[in-house]
Amino acid sequence: MKLLTHNMLTSKCMKAVVTGYPLTIQARDVKVSEVEFNQDFIARIIPKIDWECLCRAAEQLGHLEDLPKATPENYETDTDFLKKAHHALLEIEIINGDLVCPETSRKFPVTDGIPNMLLNEDEI
Repeated sequence: MKLLTHNMLTSKCMKAVVTGYPLTIQARDVKVSEVEFNQDFIARIIPKIDWECLCRAAEQLGHLEDLPKATPENYETDTDFLKKAHHALLEIEIINGDLVCPETSRKFPVTDGIPNMLLNEDEI
């Protein structure tokens, strides 16, 4: 599961959960693999990203490195920033672990890079 996916997942459909975001990452296996850089895609996706959540997720995985704490004003033309964002969003991948609801501590397993967000009947 890439951090781009993590940035958009929530457990708010569970009973008694108000926001359920961001999910905490408890990773057992993390893989970093090279993905072709597409500057236009990254520039278009940045406004949809919760940047603070992305930085927290990268930090939980030990990959915060030199990711800036905030998006620069003219990020669309800042190639260095876009490459750092690309790395965090698309090249860092959780292979096995758990995503934990911040309100209920319910764990959602990530197996072979696929998050299982299915709920039990009594959780709906």
